[in-house]
Amino acid sequence: MAAGVSSLSGWRVRAVDLSDRSDLLSRCQAAGAAFLGCTLAPGDGERLLAEGALVLPAVPSAPLDTARSTLYTAEELYGEGEYPLSLDARAYAWSQEPPTPESALAEALHDHAVDQALDRWVGGRRLVGVMGGHALERGSAGYAAAAALGHALARDGSRTVATGGGPGAMEAANLGARLARRSVEELTAALAGLASVPTYRPSIGAWARAALAVCAAHPDPVETLGIPTWHYGHEPPNVFATAIAKYFRNATREAVLLEVCDAGIVFLPGAAGTVQEVFQDACENYYADESSVAPMVLVGGSYWTETYPVWPLLEALARGRHMAPHVHLVDTVEEAAEVVARVR
Repeated sequence: MAAGVSSLSGWRVRAVDLSDRSDLLSRCQAAGAAFLGCTLAPGDGERLLAEGALVLPAVPSAPLDTARSTLYTAEELYGEGEYPLSLDARAYAWSQEPPTPESALAEALHDHAVDQALDRWVGGRRLVGVMGGHALERGSAGYAAAAALGHALARDGSRTVATGGGPGAMEAANLGARLARRSVEELTAALAGLASVPTYRPSIGAWARAALAVCAAHPDPVETLGIPTWHYGHEPPNVFATAIAKYFRNATREAVLLEVCDAGIVFLPGAAGTVQEVFQDACENYYADESSVAPMVLVGGSYWTETYPVWPLLEALARGRHMAPHVHLVDTVEEAAEVVARVR
């Protein structure tokens, strides 16, 4: 704490050991300050509360830092041992335990901290989202197309690719974006290497190790964002996102994911989750003013008109609204990238 400070009003102190700062704290007016996950000497918490400060303690049972100030990295979530011992796996297991008031508070504090960290990370970046099915396997044509899309969207450096941070199309798009400074031939070689472990079943560890080997071979990544959730904790986070905003609450995560993609969203083929994202995004655009509408690009004419006939309803919703010129149905990821490139 800085010398000469007499009031802590407006201060937000996260995860700081203040157990030997009782004298300093007692000399400051604490009203209006917030202490989140800090370690305090006995009695200091009660005194700060009485003076009008907000004191939210750390939750010892939580396996992670509920007052963290940065987004996750793949290395932090996976660690160096077997996957069941990883932070990611332990957090998911903890979230599946019978809820208590303390665990509910810990989850809320954690997600709030991730919110704040994500706001700082986004800064002035323009984000373009890629949504699509989690079941898309490495080695498939659809996976390669999603990777090519991520590569094309991030290539000129004006946009950062964001996904739901999981496997399948999300992983592929994060991979392509991560290797955007690399050649198409290098991306193709990376895809060939990944194909030896096509899915995270039965071994999440083997799946992640194959991806981490690609990361190690290309140590100069382009920034790309993943926003996964422990609500779908059986679907592991992909390691190709250089920053990972992982939430416990899926409703929060979905809203945030759509909100941050100010440069538009490309929707690749997917099922219920992707359909939900299409119409959640459509709802935001339906009520937005003209300056706030973000482009929506659906890839796969027959898929979105026949397999899942989303397009006719989306087109009907858009009719006569500001969003009308900003919804697109295309057949290839190359066309999708061209549509996004026209957005300024």
